[in-house]
Amino acid sequence: MSGGLQVWQDMEKEREAMQTWKERVEQELDRVVAFWTEHSHDQEHGGFFTCLGRDGQVYDDLKYVWLQGRQVWMYCRLYRKLERFRSPELLDSAKAGGEFLLRYARVAPPGKKCAFVLTRDGRPVKVQRTIFSECFYTMAMNELWRVTGEARYQKEAVEMMEQIACWVREDPSGLGRPHLPGAPASESMAVPMMLLNLVDQLGEADEELAGNYVELGDWCVQRILQHVQRDGQAVLENVSEDGEELSGCLGRHQNPGHALEAGWFLLRHAVRKGDPKLRAHVINKFLLLPFRSGWDPDHGGLFYFQDADGLCPTQLEWAMKLWWPHSEAMIAFLMGYSDSGDPALLHLFYQVAEYTFRQFRDPEYGEWFGYLNQEGKVALTIKGGPFKGCFHVPRCLAMCEEMLGALLSHPAPAPAPAPAPARPPRLRFGARRQLTARLRPAGNRVPRRRYEHPQCEAGGPHEHATLQPPVPARELPDEILLLPRPLLAAALLHR
Repeated sequence: MSGGLQVWQDMEKEREAMQTWKERVEQELDRVVAFWTEHSHDQEHGGFFTCLGRDGQVYDDLKYVWLQGRQVWMYCRLYRKLERFRSPELLDSAKAGGEFLLRYARVAPPGKKCAFVLTRDGRPVKVQRTIFSECFYTMAMNELWRVTGEARYQKEAVEMMEQIACWVREDPSGLGRPHLPGAPASESMAVPMMLLNLVDQLGEADEELAGNYVELGDWCVQRILQHVQRDGQAVLENVSEDGEELSGCLGRHQNPGHALEAGWFLLRHAVRKGDPKLRAHVINKFLLLPFRSGWDPDHGGLFYFQDADGLCPTQLEWAMKLWWPHSEAMIAFLMGYSDSGDPALLHLFYQVAEYTFRQFRDPEYGEWFGYLNQEGKVALTIKGGPFKGCFHVPRCLAMCEEMLGALLSHPAPAPAPAPAPARPPRLRFGARRQLTARLRPAGNRVPRRRYEHPQCEAGGPHEHATLQPPVPARELPDEILLLPRPLLAAALLHR
């Protein structure tokens, strides 16, 4: 078999694997969205129920603002990005959720602080001293503007974005968090990475707004990169405000899922900026490093929390396997492969996806279980609650469907044509005499060895074949050399 044909066959196998995963992801996304559209809509008061049991039964009617915002964003994103979800019913549900947020999310309008928990009819129950309810409120409003064109939604998004940036960089007093003298001046990676995600969200296809957030985006990247500590060998969840490692459990705390999520946020930013050095750094430190330390070698799956010194973490759930880190890992590795063409990243995507589909998905009732024990058995049968809603799973599936579709959209190369048989060389006069001698009866000739190459006398023709040089790149067919980087890299790896 020629080298070009072998390369083509290997590439066809890779395409078949990607096509199989694209179909699995598409089917699973349909089932997941159907679960939420069937069970979560509150037709009486608006908004969404998120406390759902395994079969979709509502076990608590409290409404969590960050999950309301996430579901509005998710519905709008599906409506905007994937043709089969472009239905009036889905858009109407997103708008109903958005109107519920506009009426009830903010605790004391015109103040911007949002509640964390509301009653079913929208009365505030609890406020968190963080920015996350407000962040997902912003994402929801921006996506509603994109699918409806109604300027009031974008006005809400931009104004809330300005308030969040002020809380983070200038004056956090509006969050209501007291400054206590014994508390370390620490920074969680969740804050700059969430702000970077908002920069990307609001700046998408909006050059003017993206220009307004250039400096903020660069600041977020710099703050996130400070979490790479210990000479580049660990990503720590918390560091001091000046980028130094903290003492104690707080400083040693690691969250592999957060590092991977930050990784694809950073990778998307680096691609947009055209920064190949940052892209390579992100793949190494925020994709490969957290995966190597966070993957359970005995049972598979990603640990929820880790201690950088290998000590026992203090969180009771540290060894559990949760749905969202695996969702983020699937996105991160497929995005890394799409950008770099490194086949190792594609195989890590397959590894995580196989574990995730096998352990988390519920083939009977749909959606995914959220909480497994270390061995991968279901610990909680609920499908939604205060932290799990219609977001991480469908976002992962939708993004992976889009990325796999983009990879497969490049036409498959045709196999290299078989080489034409070589013309026999013309024989000189002396060579003709040698040929005549070989045609004489065997009794008059000296027996010759079967194999001419001295290193092949013991091994025969197959051993002789292994001595042939590999096919040089210049001899590969044009159909292969014109492939996009991911497929070309896979081809050359198989050579």
